[in-house]
Amino acid sequence: MLCISLLPGGYFTVGGDTVIQFDRLSGERVHLTVNAPREVSILRGEVLERQGGRRPDCVMDVSPRYVRQLPWNHAKKAALAELRQILDGMDKSPEVQSLREKLELIFPASSG
Repeated sequence: MLCISLLPGGYFTVGGDTVIQFDRLSGERVHLTVNAPREVSILRGEVLERQGGRRPDCVMDVSPRYVRQLPWNHAKKAALAELRQILDGMDKSPEVQSLREKLELIFPASSG
């Protein structure tokens, strides 16, 4: 079995006519774009199984421990903004600067 790691925008081909592209990651969901000829059947696994289809032997069960993102919600976004505001109001000591750097490393400003 081939395992492919992609960055957003990355893609791979299947055969000569099918392209699968990593569009984006949103929370715990991966968004893929599939471009395939109309005659190629594309069916999500859950739909296949719900319709009585057999789960392919090669499909792995993924453990929840592999989820690497923190669940994000409005309350956490607000708490992060409040922490940044508190740090902005503090002195410029090395300890405070270290806290700012660590916070930025964990939660870059573009993510909040």
